[in-house]
Amino acid sequence: MARKLCLITGASAGIGAALAREFAAHGWDLALTARRKDRLEDLAEELKARYGVDSLIIAVDLAKKTAPKAIMKAISDAGREVDGLVNNAGYGLPGAFNTPSWKDHEQFLQVMLTAPLELCYLVLPGMRERKFGRIINVASLAGHLPGSMGHTLYGADKSFLIKFSESLHLENRSHGVHVSALCPGFTYSEFHDVNDTRSMVSKMPGYMWQTAEEVARTGYQAVERNNPVYIPGAFNKFISTLVKLLPAAMGRAMMSKQSKKFRKQEE
Repeated sequence: MARKLCLITGASAGIGAALAREFAAHGWDLALTARRKDRLEDLAEELKARYGVDSLIIAVDLAKKTAPKAIMKAISDAGREVDGLVNNAGYGLPGAFNTPSWKDHEQFLQVMLTAPLELCYLVLPGMRERKFGRIINVASLAGHLPGSMGHTLYGADKSFLIKFSESLHLENRSHGVHVSALCPGFTYSEFHDVNDTRSMVSKMPGYMWQTAEEVARTGYQAVERNNPVYIPGAFNKFISTLVKLLPAAMGRAMMSKQSKKFRKQEE
C-alpha cells in the first residue's frame, strides 16, 4: 500500500518546513505547497534522502481563489489522496486597519481564512469515507488574547481558526478524523522578517521563544492525541491561562500596553 499523504501549505520555511520533516519522520509522503518552488524542491530532496519518502511539489499562490482546487487536482492527477492536511501558510499585515489597501486585506483573508476552510471542505469527505484523517490548522497564541493595536486582522483570523477547529473536531471525532488547532507563540522563523517586525521582536526575552522544530514535534503529537486545541510551550500556556483569569478590561489594557512591543502600528 502507498504511504499516507499529508498536504502542507506554506511548506517552504519555518513551521511548515518543520512539520513536513516531522510527518516525513513518521513515514508520511508529502504534498508540499508554497510560492517558492526551488525551496520546495530542496526540501523534497532532503526528505527523500533522510526518510525515503516521496513529495509532490505544487507551487501555488494561495491568494488566488483558484488555488485550493488546483492543489487538489494536482494531487488527484498524481493518483493520490489526502490523508493529512496542515493549513500553515500565513503572514501578517503591519499597521492599523486602514493602513493597508482593501485589496491587501482581501488577499490576506483569502490566504489566511478562505483557503484553509476550502481545503478542509475538500479533503474531509475522503477522510471520513476512509475513516482516517489528520488536520492541523496552524493558529496562534494571538487567537487566545485580546485584540491588539496593529496587525488588526491577524488575531481575529487566528481566533476564528481556533473556534472552527474545535467545531470540526467535534463533528469528525467519531469518523477517525483528528482535528487540532496548533497555537504557537513567538517562534524562530522568517515570519517576523516578512511582516517587518524583526527589529521589534528581537528585543523579547529568550524564554518567550520556541524553535519551529519544537512547535512541529509537539503539534504532531497533539493531533495524534486528537487535542482540539494545543498551545506549545509553558510560557505560552501561562499567558493564555492568565488572560482567561483576568477581568476583560484588564486584559485589554495589558494587550494595549504590550502590543506596542511586537505589533507595527499607526494610530
